[in-house]
Amino acid sequence: MFTLKNSELTIDVLDPITDRIHLGPRFCWGGYIWQVNDNKLGPLISGPEWPNPNPTPFNGQGLPESFRYKTRDDKFLTWNGFTGVSLGAGEIGLLKDGSCGVITPCVWNITHEECSMTFQTRHILCGYDYEIIRKIELNNRTIRSTTTLVNYIENTLNLEWFAHPFFALKNKQTYAELPEGTTLAHNPGFDLIGTKLIQKRIFQSMTDGHLDYLNLPEEKTHKVNLMHPILSHVSLMFNFKPSECLIWGNNSTFSIEPYRVITLNPNESLTWTLEYNFGLTTSG
Repeated sequence: MFTLKNSELTIDVLDPITDRIHLGPRFCWGGYIWQVNDNKLGPLISGPEWPNPNPTPFNGQGLPESFRYKTRDDKFLTWNGFTGVSLGAGEIGLLKDGSCGVITPCVWNITHEECSMTFQTRHILCGYDYEIIRKIELNNRTIRSTTTLVNYIENTLNLEWFAHPFFALKNKQTYAELPEGTTLAHNPGFDLIGTKLIQKRIFQSMTDGHLDYLNLPEEKTHKVNLMHPILSHVSLMFNFKPSECLIWGNNSTFSIEPYRVITLNPNESLTWTLEYNFGLTTSG
């Protein structure tokens, strides 16, 4: 793994070549943040199988991001016949067991500086020609993830992207402060009281949990504050109005997942940013 480190935090970032045991068709391989460590307190984020050190690539852990090759209702997006492309992962196809896997990974050019890493790939296959540039920056207790996507084909590129951060639970529950004006339909897993999101019950296992949808206000910049077991808070900020925003949790983690429906014309590019701030220790 690669690392970024300052006096406060150490970030573990997956190497697309040597860390393939953790990588599959679901998440983007370049710039995949596997863990954020406080230099005194240890790991700060989790995953659906946490603390399993080798979770399945589909579940993963940390702060992954994904370019979806199909919608959640199984409509293919970047697929051509029996193969397709998972942007940022590589050529994908059906394996012998009927699952989808990466057949040929894309190649990443990686630049490592003192407090930042840049991952760049240009990938041409299955009728697609695109470039992804992902930059991960560490500044004090803040991590910034910036992604640029470029479409080089002569047709419109249509796909979906989403972030899937896995936040740690406190006392097996989550609590989040959401932007004013956020709404949430009645559901069995979570409740929204004013701007405060709480769990209705403690989830008991990896497969016990709940997924639902937040309706966020129209602002282009959104910030969410979450409680943390050993920090004063963890916050997530993103600079776009998501097409939808999922929330999901089980007994080990909680996630807020902003989605973007992306439509890129020929030679058009799009850039967006996520920012995570890891608060001070609860004793400090």
